[in-house]
This record gives sequence, structure tokens and C-alpha cells, in this order.
Amino acid sequence: MSAEPVLNFSPYRQTRAVFASDPAKARGRRISQPSNSERSPFQRDKDRIIHSSAFRRLKGKTQVFVAHEGDYYRTRLTHSLEVSQIARSIARVLGLDEDLAECLSLAHDMGHPPFGHSGEHALAKAMEPYGGFDHNAQTLRIVEHLEGRYAEFDGLNLTWETLEGIAKHNGPLILKDGDEDKLPWALKALDNWQGLELETFAGPEAQVAALADDIAYNNHDIDDGLRAGLLSVEEVEQVPLLGEAFADVRKRYPGISEDRMIHEAVRDLIGYMVSDVLTETRARLAEHNPQSAQDIRELDRPIVAFSDDFRAKEAPLRKFLYENLYRHYKVNRMMGQASRVVSELFELFINDPDILPTELRRQCNGSNTPETARIICDHIAGMTDSFAIAEHRKLFTAAGYLSTY
Repeated sequence: MSAEPVLNFSPYRQTRAVFASDPAKARGRRISQPSNSERSPFQRDKDRIIHSSAFRRLKGKTQVFVAHEGDYYRTRLTHSLEVSQIARSIARVLGLDEDLAECLSLAHDMGHPPFGHSGEHALAKAMEPYGGFDHNAQTLRIVEHLEGRYAEFDGLNLTWETLEGIAKHNGPLILKDGDEDKLPWALKALDNWQGLELETFAGPEAQVAALADDIAYNNHDIDDGLRAGLLSVEEVEQVPLLGEAFADVRKRYPGISEDRMIHEAVRDLIGYMVSDVLTETRARLAEHNPQSAQDIRELDRPIVAFSDDFRAKEAPLRKFLYENLYRHYKVNRMMGQASRVVSELFELFINDPDILPTELRRQCNGSNTPETARIICDHIAGMTDSFAIAEHRKLFTAAGYLSTY
């Protein structure tokens, strides 16, 4: 990658830890571009993500509840914004680069197809004969190839640090010889994917973004589940970690309304989790004494982490959410229908690509080929929930088709 010229401007003068990613030493972009006199490279990456089409479409994609089910429930967009707020707060306390942490938080779900994990499972199954599907790798495909905003290049031409964080914010992808064969197709299709150093951990800002994601979805799924009526306060109070939070709120605010109690308990839980991350991370920093972001990448464990004590407390919470929210029969029904929409759209398009929009049809090379399958996969993965539902209705019912004319 080409190095980005360093200019002596104010974004580089912020106080940062020695182990933070330094924008003045960013490894560059795939296509060389002049530096901006007002924004650091990581600020530019963040801005490019916010202005991308894929990011905007997150407003219509499911978090847990299908996006059209109600205006209150979180979508992938609101979830990503909440992750970025938590990540920026943690990064600021630790002296990390806040822009990079925020950038990675905003980008982390851009590759998700419609209908959340049900949509992803359906698309992954459909793509099994053609190289598979993975939403993290799809995010890389979006930012490297699919976004078509700029005259000089495809994608967003992001910095190495942002691409690395997207690829491996959850940890190394190659642990032993032969793991390369298991990498997602979209990742291996990138130019110089080996250059992302997939055998090491990501930099500290990417690790912060990954844990901010955990903090956000645990707490906000509880909030949405309670407000949707799929969970009750009485149920969640039986879960140790949640019970402690709700009991503390009742003690501090006797007679508080249920709505306000839920909000206060969720706020307290977020604060508790952030505090645990900061305490554990500081302990690991003191133990390893990294002198650069690269030192953190080369450790044999993440530097940003929850404590073992918290992980033990969190296990019953995850089990509770899986059994009582994510597998609730109303969610199952909704997601079962959603999965069928994705599967049936893919099957129809792969067998008859002539019904695809004109621009996509021109890129296909016949039915049931890997090239056509990937074009269809990109098309479906980019759909919002409501667009996918409308396309399915239009293509599978005469009434739905005629209603569009």
C-alpha cells in the first residue's frame, strides 16, 4: 500500500498513548491520494463510511426485529451508532485513536444482509456451492469493490488499519497452516489479502470496537425485548447480572415507573461493562507494557478484554437471551419467513438471471454459475428488509407484481 504523506496539522497533535494507532504513521491506501489538511486518514475513512450507500441502508436492516415491525426497535444503523459511542468513550479513556475506533464500529455491520442472522444463514446456505458468504468478509468486499462513488477507484480506498480492523476485529483468522483454505471467499478475493497479517490480532482500536459491539447488543437487545413484550422484568430479574442491576435501581429510586427502571438498569449495565473492560485492559497493558500498536498485534492474547469474572457472570445472560429472546416463537416465526424470502429470491435469480435489473443482468454469464451467484449474492446482501419483502411479493405473486404498475 502507498504511504500517505504526513502533514503537520492539528489532528496529529492530540495526546495519545504510545501503543495507540498513530494516523501520522498510517500504512497508506491501496490507491495513493494526497493528504487532507484538515482531517487525519482515520477521520477520512470514517467520513467515507458514513457517506456510503451501504451504511445508509443499515437503517432498513434488522437487528433482532424486522425493521418494519415498529419505529422504536433498533436497526443495524442505530446499533452501529450506539457501538461507535461506546467505542469512542473507551478509546478516549485509554488514549487510543478515537476516530479509528469509531470508524471500525460504524463499518462493522455494513456487510449484513437483510433480516439479521436469519438472512445471513439463508444466504450462506445458498452460496455454499459458490464460495460461501460471511458478513465480515462482505464488508471488506463493499469497501474495496462494491461502493462506486469515486472517479479514480472502486470501493472507498480505506487505510490499511481500517481494512485490518474490519477483517480481524474478532481475532486472528489464521492460526495454523491450512487455515487459509477456510478463509471467506470475499476476503481471499481481495488484492494482497495476505498483507493484512491475518495471523495476528488487530490493533487496539479494532479490539475496542469488537467489545463495544458485545456491550451494545447485549444491553440493547434486553431493552428491545422488554419493550416488545417478549421479555418481562420479572423474567430478567432472575438472571444474576440483570437481577443485580434492577434491584439496585429499585433501591435508588423507590416507586420508579417500569419504563424508567428499564432505562436506568440498561444504563447501569453498560457502565458496569465498560468499567470492567477498562479495568481488565489496564491490567493487561501494565503486564505487557506495549510500546506500539504493532506490539499489541503480536501478543498471544487480546489486550482489550473483559475480566474472567465478568465472562462468568455474562454466560447466564447470553444463555437467557438465546433461549428467551432470540428463540422466542414470535421471533422464530418472523425469522422463518425472512429466511424463506432470501432463499427463494436467490433460487429464482440464480435459475433465471434475466429477471435481474438490467445493470446486474449484463454482468451475469448464465444461470447457476459462480460469477452469477456472486452478483446475486451482492444484490441480495445489499437489500433492506422492506425492499427484500417487496421484491419477493412482486416476483412471487401476480397481485404483488401488478400492484407496482
